[in-house]
Amino acid sequence: MSDEHGGFKHVRENVDGHPIRNLLGYARPYWLRLVVGVVASFCTRFARLVPPIVVAAAINRVVLQSGEPGLLASLGLLPGHGITGQAARHALLERLVVIAVLAYLVRSVARFASRYLLQSTAQKVQRDLRDDTYDHLQHLSMDFFVNHQTGGMMSILNSDINRLEKFLNTEFRQLIRVVATVGGIGVVLWLYSPKLALIALAPVPIIGVASGRFLTWIEPRYKSIRETVARLNTRLENNLGGAAVIKAFNRYGFERERVAEQSQTYHDEKVGALRIRRAFFAGLRLLTGVVFVLVLYVGGSDIVAGAPGALSAGAFALFFLYLRRLYSPMRRVGKSANKYQLAKSSAERVFGLLGRTPTITSPEDPYVPAAVDGRVTFDDATFGYDDQPVLTDVSLDVPAGATVGLAGTSGAGKSTLLKLIPRFHDVDAGAVRVDGVDVRDYDLETLRESVAVVEQNPYLFSGTIAENIAYGDRELLREEWEADAETREAVVEAAEAAEADAFIGNLPEGYDTLVGERGVKLSGGQRQRVAIARALLNDPEIIVFDEATSDVDTETEELIQESIDRLIEDRTAFVIAHRLSTIRDADRIVVMADGEIVETGTHDELLAADRGYAALWEAQAEDDPASTTVE
Repeated sequence: MSDEHGGFKHVRENVDGHPIRNLLGYARPYWLRLVVGVVASFCTRFARLVPPIVVAAAINRVVLQSGEPGLLASLGLLPGHGITGQAARHALLERLVVIAVLAYLVRSVARFASRYLLQSTAQKVQRDLRDDTYDHLQHLSMDFFVNHQTGGMMSILNSDINRLEKFLNTEFRQLIRVVATVGGIGVVLWLYSPKLALIALAPVPIIGVASGRFLTWIEPRYKSIRETVARLNTRLENNLGGAAVIKAFNRYGFERERVAEQSQTYHDEKVGALRIRRAFFAGLRLLTGVVFVLVLYVGGSDIVAGAPGALSAGAFALFFLYLRRLYSPMRRVGKSANKYQLAKSSAERVFGLLGRTPTITSPEDPYVPAAVDGRVTFDDATFGYDDQPVLTDVSLDVPAGATVGLAGTSGAGKSTLLKLIPRFHDVDAGAVRVDGVDVRDYDLETLRESVAVVEQNPYLFSGTIAENIAYGDRELLREEWEADAETREAVVEAAEAAEADAFIGNLPEGYDTLVGERGVKLSGGQRQRVAIARALLNDPEIIVFDEATSDVDTETEELIQESIDRLIEDRTAFVIAHRLSTIRDADRIVVMADGEIVETGTHDELLAADRGYAALWEAQAEDDPASTTVE
């Protein structure tokens, strides 16, 4: 089922397993880098705990000359006895400086290692995931592309996968930060004062529960936001691609309203999520502020009263240095929960797309012929889109090497019928056979390499004319094709056969001329001749011309027709034509109406029958007498 304006809502239903677990599965091949990166990240966090301990020791043992040994003395890094005398205090200070320097050195090296390894791994996962998603998308059947728009696909390949990379890059390190910082600080604070440690750590479970609730609140909103973004992207892409039509019909206001409506929807959803997010973070800050005040009051009261177990001045300072570091990652838990939900929403779309299986694939034991002759048989072929019939019981037997012209009004089913040959779609009933073998039994790549299609509005890739022609032969498709004389010769020969060489030679850069996006720099007739050259370079056994001369003038049509006549001599050819003059010399002409064959025969036979074809021929003769004149 398609989604309105490319939202891809139903793609989520194809996710197999938890989407974030699937994402982490892409990191499994890089486990060694991850292990080293995680260890280095923990070392970074633990090293950051050392300077406050050094400060506490300096206050107690160097400044105040307290006899309290402290944590460093318990670890054997400082002498446990009291320090007196200026020289001894100075020596103790130097030792503390060395400990601090070593801590900062470890932190710097470990930080570089952790960030480099974890971030580069995130980039590798992003690359692999985008490659797999694009490859899977390319192998999906045409019905998927019919029901889903390009803007939504681009949103998944770019926005969603980039968001997953950022999640792995940032939030994975934040998780380590929370575990290492909260765990390390909790242990140190407990060693100094269990009572104050309990007060300081009290918000931890509260923040954990609140974060879980936050995920529940925000999840549906972020799903809706991602779908809205896809629809907005699709609308923008449609309008930018149709800029000429908008200008021609002066529909600026109409399109602005449509974009503004979807933009407003996106704004409202984002503001709604922002309200919840800001309220959540404000609550966390209030909670940590309350704990800060409690530690200040309880700890300060114990010191003033001289209570047993009261903190020393250095330890009291240590508590507040740690409190700031403790709640910073804890507050970040809320942001991480927010990022997690965004990533989960994106992962559902990405892995939902990856979980969608093509409807048209090669069979388990495909038929791979040594050669294809080109005989095509339609045997009671029936097909429809979404339960709307397009073809009904179409039967036609075309010998190898024959040329068949197809005529009929728009919507008669001509193009759809020929799309069944390379299995762009599969019949709902009946069969389509090539050389007597059902196309569903063929290896899909072998079948499609035997069939070339030149469409009414051919698609050219952004690049040079030569690259677009060379696309017809996988052996010739190389970046530096111009450096290969043999490749250039093959491209030029195909262009000459398609009557394209003349106009290409008149372009400023010749075959190196950039065609622009979708070939926008070329005229319709020029694009079609380039597309014909591309198809011819593929050297197919079966060739389909779908209104291939519809956008060319009469003179150019005659030139192309002459080249087509030479080139289809040993191939099975299907020619869909609006101008009947294009197909009057075909071996057989098939007339279709409402998805059925209503007439078949040669040009002369159909004229003699004096039915629909004859009437259409006569009408075209009145409009353009030159096109129907028999020489």
